[in-house]
Amino acid sequence: MNDPGRILLVEDDANLRTTLDEVLRDEGLSVATADSVASASALLAAASFDLVILDLMLPDGDGYSLCERIRREGKKARVLMLTARTLDGDLERGFEVGADDYLKKPYRLRELLARVKALLRRADAAVPAPQGLLLGELRIDKDARRVVDAAGAEIPLTRTELDLLVLFIEQAGKALSRNEILDRVWGKSVVVDERTVDNFVSSLKKKLRWTPESPFNFRSVRGVGYRLERS
Repeated sequence: MNDPGRILLVEDDANLRTTLDEVLRDEGLSVATADSVASASALLAAASFDLVILDLMLPDGDGYSLCERIRREGKKARVLMLTARTLDGDLERGFEVGADDYLKKPYRLRELLARVKALLRRADAAVPAPQGLLLGELRIDKDARRVVDAAGAEIPLTRTELDLLVLFIEQAGKALSRNEILDRVWGKSVVVDERTVDNFVSSLKKKLRWTPESPFNFRSVRGVGYRLERS
């Protein structure tokens, strides 16, 4: 990757913000910092970023609403949420509003850097051919990074959700282990809790509006992971 990647770090804790800023710059990354939703919004309006590192709790709002706005405005930056919240509902909400990954506080700086580098690699990676995939009435355009339903309406998936859906479609009928899914979607160099896969599958099912009666579904394979199959 020729461009090291532009990062927006949104963190209201001054000491932590300074530390993370220095660590990221030491890695040769370009970093802009913000301490609130308002200051982050101003920077996002003025420049483009490859990655937003987003604290969940901010003095004038929360990371959920800012992430949702980033996606609504069509910005392509990946979003890594930093959160002390560990309840499934909180994590699922983060994925639903467009987060690509999350990191629980407290975290190790080495793990943060691994997540950051993996997300930047994925943002820079070319999407392989073929261009189009079909799944029932869904049409997935891999080059345009779009999923369209039978009525022609776009289903707003995050980049990670789309990568996950493409993997399942290309491996339809095969039981994929959580570790295999993590390696192929998140990258082998990134340490991610296996429960992340469960949360993303749940979020993806909701966005696709799949129910037990839908023609396709993700089936849990006990002791392994998931399989995409016809209902």
